[in-house]
Amino acid sequence: MTGILYGTGVGPGDPELMTLKAVRLVKENEVIALPGADPKATVAYQIALQAVPELAEKTLVAVDMPMTHNKEEMNRKHDAAAALVEEYLKKGQNVVFLTLGDPTIYSTYVYVQKRVAAHGYPTELVSGITSFCAAAARTNTPLVEWDEQLHVLPAVHRLENRLEAPGNYVLMKSGRKMSQVKEILAASGKEVVMVENCGMESEHVYRSVEEIPDDAGYYSLIIAKEPHGGL
Repeated sequence: MTGILYGTGVGPGDPELMTLKAVRLVKENEVIALPGADPKATVAYQIALQAVPELAEKTLVAVDMPMTHNKEEMNRKHDAAAALVEEYLKKGQNVVFLTLGDPTIYSTYVYVQKRVAAHGYPTELVSGITSFCAAAARTNTPLVEWDEQLHVLPAVHRLENRLEAPGNYVLMKSGRKMSQVKEILAASGKEVVMVENCGMESEHVYRSVEEIPDDAGYYSLIIAKEPHGGL
């Protein structure tokens, strides 16, 4: 019998937003994988540790997942990550891979899961609260109402999108291209709110394009709505 790889979302930042299932899996399993060269320095670890103090005594596996647009380098790192995880799975140990937010939303974890599953090992996804749902709740704002559409875009990869389709938008991964993103938002005429580091001690909320700093951090989540409900 092999172990199971669990891709487990820890939510966006507030440890109280970790699900009961995520907490249980961390408590019940010895091997915890984290995306970073130093597991204890990762954001996912810092979040989960507050909800599950027992995490400090677990076997922590560092999975190096550098941010790069070089596809060859990404493939090498993902192959290496899968091989590392499989060393535990083949011994019958489950691996709980902690990831920010929800593992089904733009998570680098899924590239590891695809490889592990292709090699015949069982995998499961464990939902976590998404950053955009948490940001909407933090700003007391519904994402969509009645028959509105919701468009979720990785802004750093979609700067050609002028937000012209009807409906409301979530822009993720905006930090590194914020000045360009702000130009697009200003031209769209939509009402804008941004939450930086949602649920963390360094959280900031900005309620207009003008308020958003050009040097906003990587964990910046923007909600842009049709101008009728008010943010």
